[in-house]
Amino acid sequence: MSFEDDEPLKVLFVCSGNICRSPMAEGLASHYAGIRARDIEFRSAGTLLLQGRPADRKACAVCQELSVSIWDHRSQGVSQELVDWADHILVMEYHHSEYIRSHHQAVGDKLKMLGAFGGLGEIPDPTGFWKFRYRRTRDDLRRCVESFIDRLPRREDEG
Repeated sequence: MSFEDDEPLKVLFVCSGNICRSPMAEGLASHYAGIRARDIEFRSAGTLLLQGRPADRKACAVCQELSVSIWDHRSQGVSQELVDWADHILVMEYHHSEYIRSHHQAVGDKLKMLGAFGGLGEIPDPTGFWKFRYRRTRDDLRRCVESFIDRLPRREDEG
């Protein structure tokens, strides 16, 4: 992987519908990268290829508890353009990884399990559960995202 000195690192989060876990991860990552003064661009997408749907209301609410807003999020499907754009693709479940490898070219070693960065395997979908489950998912995502960002090497221009 290589990037120009003036280009941010690009990270794509992938879940099923792109209405819960991956938008939460995107919002939490953007917030944390700002705190850590990291030049990283984040996007999210889903394997179900849903287009234009807002993030789940409970996901929005539990992120808002940490001053992270994902209320403006609109879903999108995983595309070859997004796969090509990303330096890292972080998935929530093994079948997301399988989907990307079977439907998209040039994935290489940029595909990783997000949960691995927080000592987890898969990150289960809280959709349809009570808000406490969303909080648990948010906290798992936060731990994994922060660990991932902290492990990325800093570029010279990031100090």
